[in-house]
Amino acid sequence: MSRIKTAVSLYSLQDEYLNHRMNLADMMNFLKEHHVEGVEILPDQMIKNAPYPVEEDVALWHQLLEETGIEPVIADVFLNTNLYNNRQLTKRECIDLLIEEIKQANRLGIKLIRLVSMVPYWVCEPLLPYCEKYDVTIALEIHAGMAFDEPETLHFIEEMKRLDSPYVGLVIDTGIFCKKFPRVVVNYEINNGASPEMFAYLDRLFEKGTDLHRVVKENNGEYPEDFKQVIKTKEDQMFAPLCDGYENYPFSVMDEYIPYIKHFHIKMFEMTPEGPEYSMDYKGLLEYLHEKNYDGYVATEYEGNRFTLPGKPMQEKEQVAANQKYLQACLKEIQG
Repeated sequence: MSRIKTAVSLYSLQDEYLNHRMNLADMMNFLKEHHVEGVEILPDQMIKNAPYPVEEDVALWHQLLEETGIEPVIADVFLNTNLYNNRQLTKRECIDLLIEEIKQANRLGIKLIRLVSMVPYWVCEPLLPYCEKYDVTIALEIHAGMAFDEPETLHFIEEMKRLDSPYVGLVIDTGIFCKKFPRVVVNYEINNGASPEMFAYLDRLFEKGTDLHRVVKENNGEYPEDFKQVIKTKEDQMFAPLCDGYENYPFSVMDEYIPYIKHFHIKMFEMTPEGPEYSMDYKGLLEYLHEKNYDGYVATEYEGNRFTLPGKPMQEKEQVAANQKYLQACLKEIQG
C-alpha cells in the first residue's frame, strides 16, 4: 500500500546553521520534536570533507539517525561544471564527481540523490552501473523556470525513459504549482524599490491561470509590450528576469511522469496564520498524489527566509514547524 511521508530539507534551516544557532544534531532533534519522518541533507554544507567524509563523521551521522529515528531520504547534489576559471569540466570529470557522490550516499545510508536542475542527460547511462552497485537512485530536480518546457530538462526525461531504470527519475519542486505570486517576495522587492505595478501585472497573470514564464515562451522569448510598460524602476529591471521562477502548472502535468517521480520538494514561502501556504495548494497536491498512489516523501523546503525584510527576525524554525503541522494534518485527513 502506498503512503505519503513527511520530510524536511535542511536547506530550510540554512540561516540557523550558517550563523551557528543550530548544528546538525540540533536540526535533527528539531525534526524529531516535530514528528518529521525523513530528512533531506546537503552533504556539501553539512558533512565535513564531502564527498570524502572520514569514518568518524559517517559514524556520527548514523548515530544521529539512530537517536532520532529519522529516515535518511535524499542527498542534494550539485554538479559544479564551472569549478575552474578557464574551462568547463569535461564529461569524464562530471561523471567521476557524481560517482563519488553516489559512493558517499551509500556510506550515509541514503538511497536517493537529487541532481540539481540542468544536469546534462549524458551522465545517466555511465552512472547506472554505480547506482545499481551502491543501490542509489539519481533524480533530476524539476524546478520553476527550468521545468517541463526547457530543452535540457526534456533531454534528461527522454534519456530517463530510454534507460527505463528504477535508478533514474525525477524530483518535483512545487514552485511550479504556484497559484499566486508569493506575497513575501512582493513585499521584499517593493521594499527594495520595485514598483507595485509590476507585481499587479503578475497577479493578473496568475488569476488567468498562467504565469510570466509561459507568457514569455508564447511570445518568442520576449517580454510582452504590456509587461515592458510596468517595468519602471531599476529594481524592476533587475528582478523582472527572475519572475519566471514562479510557475502555475496544473497538477495534471505530472500524469505521465508519476512512475518516474521519486521525491517532492514542498516549496514554501509563507505559511499563513490560518494554516495554508499563501501561494500554493498543498492539500490539493497531496490529494492528487494519494489518488495516483504516490509512495514516497514530501519534503518541506523553505525559501521565504531569503525574503525577510530588513530589521525583521528570520522565521525558519517557526515556518518549518507550521508547514509540517499543516502537511501532517492534511495527510492524516487524506490517508487516515
